[in-house]
Amino acid sequence: MNFEVVAQDTASEARAGTFHTAHGAVDTPAFMPVGTQGSVKTVSPDELHEMGAQIILSNAYHLYLRPGHELIAEAGGLHKFMNWDGPILTDSGGFQVFSLATLNEVTDGGVKFQSHIDGSRHFFTPELAVEVQRALGSDIAVALDECLPHGADRQRAEQAVRRTVHWARRSVSSERGDDQALFGVIQGGVHRDLRMRCVEEITAIGFDGYAVGGVSVGEPKQQVYEVSDYTARALPPDKPRYLMGVGPPEDVFEAVELGIDMFDCVMPTRNARNGSLFTPRGRVNIENKQYERDFRPLDEECGCYTCRNYTRAYLRHLFKCGEILALRLNTLHNLHFMLQLCAKIRASIVEGNFSVYKKEFLSTYRY
Repeated sequence: MNFEVVAQDTASEARAGTFHTAHGAVDTPAFMPVGTQGSVKTVSPDELHEMGAQIILSNAYHLYLRPGHELIAEAGGLHKFMNWDGPILTDSGGFQVFSLATLNEVTDGGVKFQSHIDGSRHFFTPELAVEVQRALGSDIAVALDECLPHGADRQRAEQAVRRTVHWARRSVSSERGDDQALFGVIQGGVHRDLRMRCVEEITAIGFDGYAVGGVSVGEPKQQVYEVSDYTARALPPDKPRYLMGVGPPEDVFEAVELGIDMFDCVMPTRNARNGSLFTPRGRVNIENKQYERDFRPLDEECGCYTCRNYTRAYLRHLFKCGEILALRLNTLHNLHFMLQLCAKIRASIVEGNFSVYKKEFLSTYRY
C-alpha cells in the first residue's frame, strides 16, 4: 500500500495524505463509517458514496461467527457480498473477543472463547485472524492484538505488549491476499515506556500501517490525547496512523493535530439511533419538546439529504413515533457531518490554516 503525505501543517503534526488500495484511493484525514457485520446500519452503499465515504470498516470477529468467512469467500468476497466497491478495512476482532465473548482464556497461542451469539466455543489465533480477513478480501487487514481494559495495571499491560508483538510476528508470516495490506497494533495501556517498547518492536517487524489500540476505553479525554500524542510521534512518518475507536468531532480535531490519519467510531450511527444529532453548534437531542414546532432544517448549512428535505419538527415526530425512517434520516445526517468534517479538516491542512479552522470550529461547538 502506497502512502504519501501531500501537506504538513507548520504549527502542529497535522498532515494530509493519500493512500492507494486495489479498490481506490483514500484521502486522509479519513473517517471510516463502521459496517461491523457487512452493513453500515440503516444506509446503503450508494448513500455512503453520495455522502463522501471513501473507506468503511467491518469486523472479522462478527463476520467469522455469522455468516462465516468461508460463505463470504464463496460469494466472491466482502466487497461483492455487500455491494461496496470502495476500500474496506477489517478489524481483527481483538477488541470484540475480549469485550463480547464469554469465558475467555488468553494464552500465547491465542484466545479460547464462547460466542456471544450462541455460546459455541472457538479458538482464535493470529493466523486464523489473518485467514478470516484474507477470505473476506478486505483491502486492509489488522493483526490480532491483546486489547487491554481500562485501568489495567502495569503487569497486565506488559503481558499484553509481549503477546501483541508475538502475535504480530505470526500475523506477518501468515498468507494474506495479493493486494491486502496489514496493519500492526500498538498496545501498552497508559504506560509510556511500554507503548514505546511496543512501537519499537512492532515497527521493526514492518507493517503497511500502524493502529493505536487500547485507547478511548474509559480514560479521561486528556489521557487519550496524551497517549495518542507520544505514540503517533514515535511511529514511522511514511506510514498511515490509525486511531482505533475514536470519533467525536472534538477528539478528531485533537487527534489530527497529533498526526493521526484514520479514525473509526460507531458513535455517529449509534447517536443517530438515539436521537443525538451533530451540528456545528453541538449536538441536538431531537426528542426535546423545543423542536416540536421548529420548521427549520436541522442544520441550515448542511447539504445532506436529511437537511435538504426535512425539518426538525418532522425529525422529532418520526423519532417520537418510533418510525424506522427516523433512524435512517438521523444516520444519513450524522455520517455526512463526520465525513464532511474530515474533508474540511483536510482542506484546511492543504490551505495552511488548520489551527485557525480548529479554533473557529471548537469556539462554537458545544459537547
